[in-house]
Amino acid sequence: MILCDIGNSTFHFYINEKERKFFLHEELPSLNETICFISVNDKATAKLLSRYPNAINLEHYVKFETQYVGMGIDRKVACLGLRDGVIVDAGSAITVDVMKEGTHQGGFILPGIRKLKETYAQISPKLDFDLALKQNFDKIPQNTKDAISYSILKAIVLPIQEIAHNQTVVLTGGDASLLHEYIQNSTCKNELIFENMKGIIDANSCIA
Repeated sequence: MILCDIGNSTFHFYINEKERKFFLHEELPSLNETICFISVNDKATAKLLSRYPNAINLEHYVKFETQYVGMGIDRKVACLGLRDGVIVDAGSAITVDVMKEGTHQGGFILPGIRKLKETYAQISPKLDFDLALKQNFDKIPQNTKDAISYSILKAIVLPIQEIAHNQTVVLTGGDASLLHEYIQNSTCKNELIFENMKGIIDANSCIA
């Protein structure tokens, strides 16, 4: 069985315990096994189903109660199985969700690191720098590259730490390992979505 997490910018496949990504405009590969997917992108979902008509949308099998209005299926799946703590999915957007005693408490959304970096470049070409990933938040930056990097990273890290209150923070997504360097009590689970998708399938034998 093949898993696919469709996001805002990519088709993220999990095939034979290995990850493969395709941008939304790219041609999808020929696959013969059953595909189970989740998606936050209607247009990309239509493309997937056009290529693989028998693909199974796992959203119909997800049982997740929350008072949060408009919560994406990717966030719901990421939260499954965590009783207490904070889940951070650090992709093109960074979603932050809080779980307490197995109940979703709410959350918030931040721009992703690359989106924030692009904002500076749009202000002025002189602010177009690669990030300096090693920052000391206790020191005031002394050059423009560090100033931009410091501001971007701290703008993301501080609200996460504030809402976590020393709880466990589970990081997933493309920038998880980077944020792990700055967020206390954090752990990286790069395959969290796929692990939880497997759990949904195991709990619903009718899928397979």
